Amino acid sequence: MSGARVIGKMKVYGYGTKSKEDELVPVTFERGELRDGEVAIQITHCGVCHSDLHQAKNDWGNTIYPCVPGHEIAGVVTEVGPGVTRYAKGDRVGVGCMVNSCQECDSCEKDEEQYCSGPKSCTLTYNGPKNPDGSNTYGGYSTDIIVREEFVLRVPDEIEQDKVGPILCAGITVYAPMKHFELKEGQTLGVAGIGGLGHMAVKLGKALGAKVVAFTRNEDKKEEILAMGADEVVISTDEEQMNDAAGSLDMLINTIPVAHDIAPYIQLMRPNSHLVIVGNMDSFPEFSPGPLVFNRISLSGSLIGGIADTQEVLVLCAKHGIAPATKLVSIDAINEVYEELANGGGQDFRHVIDLDTLRKLEEDSQLEATELPSPERGDLAKAS
Repeated sequence: MSGARVIGKMKVYGYGTKSKEDELVPVTFERGELRDGEVAIQITHCGVCHSDLHQAKNDWGNTIYPCVPGHEIAGVVTEVGPGVTRYAKGDRVGVGCMVNSCQECDSCEKDEEQYCSGPKSCTLTYNGPKNPDGSNTYGGYSTDIIVREEFVLRVPDEIEQDKVGPILCAGITVYAPMKHFELKEGQTLGVAGIGGLGHMAVKLGKALGAKVVAFTRNEDKKEEILAMGADEVVISTDEEQMNDAAGSLDMLINTIPVAHDIAPYIQLMRPNSHLVIVGNMDSFPEFSPGPLVFNRISLSGSLIGGIADTQEVLVLCAKHGIAPATKLVSIDAINEVYEELANGGGQDFRHVIDLDTLRKLEEDSQLEATELPSPERGDLAKAS
């Protein structure tokens, strides 16, 4: 059975790939012994982030193979190592985009582990440290995971298990800049791109008391976006509507995941406002910085969020009844899901893998799993 102890090690099943040309296939590997300060988790659900597809296909040129994706993990604690004080067997928990950091640098001390300036930076849930050192980690497309206590998140009772994962990626990615740049009640928040990230930005912006204006190319989605809670919807391809919205935003969260002209969005900003990029890691066409200079508009990026802020956004979602739009899928449908995402589908919801479907395949002896080398989890750095 998955999660069984084999000579002190955890035998795990999952889905992964050995190259960008290959589909994801059943795999098996050992997680290693449970160490002091670590938590063993049986994974119940894992969201499918668009970055999983990019990483599996090496679109960013940094993939370490074998690749076992997944950083939107919901599960239940099955065992805790010596010294663990925050969690106990049976607790509902989550694991987001990181599983380790140095715990000692300025960023870690400020609860911003995603910007860790230690030798490896933070260690990502899959694909190893942010500063590569040759080691690899395997993510949540698997039956079980072991994570150091400091990177485990407590799931509020109000949040259903299949809704947890996307909050740990999409939710924190849009919440972190709202908090950092101090979005205030009564201010006007713009959200560009209403997909997996954008729909969470709309809901969280409303929970924080902002007026929310959504920008989308798809006029057919207008009523759906208003139902999410947006106060206004602007069609970004309509020049007249964009001109009418000029100079109206205190903050804009730009979730558009591909290269696009940013100039039309700069014109939306008020003096002393913040335009934050969270989706596009490709490029922007050349644009004039004049409007930024003349209106003291800040143009910045933001990467996920620290563990404390991620716990905070889980609590906020529980308090306000915020849940991502999700579609539950079986693990053996993952390649079809990737094909759908690659073709531009799945923009209105987050696919979430039910990992019981993987355990069922294993129990029914329907898995012909490729054996992978064991992943690493990194050193147990000094606890915060």
